[in-house]
Amino acid sequence: MRKYLVTGGAGFIGSHLSAQLLNEGSEVTVLDNFDPFYSRGLKRSNLENLIGREGFRLIEGDINDESTLSGLLGTEFHAIVHLAAKAGVRPSIANPLSYQHVNVAGTQTLLEFARKCGVPQFVFASSSSVYGVNPNVPWREDDCVLRPISPYAATKVTGELLGHVYAHLYGIRFVALRFFTVYGPRQRPDLAIRKYAELLLAGRSLPVFGDGTTSRDYTYVDDVVAGIRAAIHYDGAAYEVVNLGNEKPINVLDMIRTLEDTLEIRARLDFLPPQPGDVPRTWAGIAKARRLFGYEPRTPFVEGIGRFAAWIRENNSPI
Repeated sequence: MRKYLVTGGAGFIGSHLSAQLLNEGSEVTVLDNFDPFYSRGLKRSNLENLIGREGFRLIEGDINDESTLSGLLGTEFHAIVHLAAKAGVRPSIANPLSYQHVNVAGTQTLLEFARKCGVPQFVFASSSSVYGVNPNVPWREDDCVLRPISPYAATKVTGELLGHVYAHLYGIRFVALRFFTVYGPRQRPDLAIRKYAELLLAGRSLPVFGDGTTSRDYTYVDDVVAGIRAAIHYDGAAYEVVNLGNEKPINVLDMIRTLEDTLEIRARLDFLPPQPGDVPRTWAGIAKARRLFGYEPRTPFVEGIGRFAAWIRENNSPI
């Protein structure tokens, strides 16, 4: 039986991944501090179908708390999937030091734990934001022109580099996965698709920052989980950086139209100035993921939004 440590496992992506790993017969230890970036209740609800299942353990603690990690010393883990982080571009501009503490120092602490425990595989949640305002699209991992424009993005670049150090010095296989705007049931409430859906259901106007032409490479959560699982089992080079995207950017206005059509609600738009730290577009090149992992995103955007809409109608609470 394979055993995994999933940090941030009470979150959106982590809860989907943990459920899939349990379904495969693995043991999953989730480490999560229930950061108040969004409500504890939402995160507990993410885990409601996992708590009590055989092979599942939840530890409430911080990745920077050495006493929490010391309690796990001696536990055999086949891989660590490090999803825990302070998320969000705009909040990182307001409070950059907290992002440095959690996303950089926390990753370093966890890599030290992996070294001490002899964990052979470390999968790191990086972000498309590391590319910043790179004009060369679609973005490729071998393009060294990284131009991050937020503290959040800079912490993810640093995490990737720390992984290279530990792969080189200690032989820990480190796979950094650059996620591209993941969406689906249980999506974080601060992200645009969920925020817009809740506003539509509440009959309120939608803020659009800029002229609506900014675009994102929206990637359905099941496709991302498939990519993470492939990275867990990857046995090639000691260090890899891999995009997990959908290869099909969609602009904000088209995303809103898809939500309107799916929810059968017309939107009122409130156009506002662009936000600092936001990039004009994200666009994943996924040839490397195909080659290394056999990765292939299988969920068309309209279908993914349909699944999300069914979930949000059932789980939406008034704004």
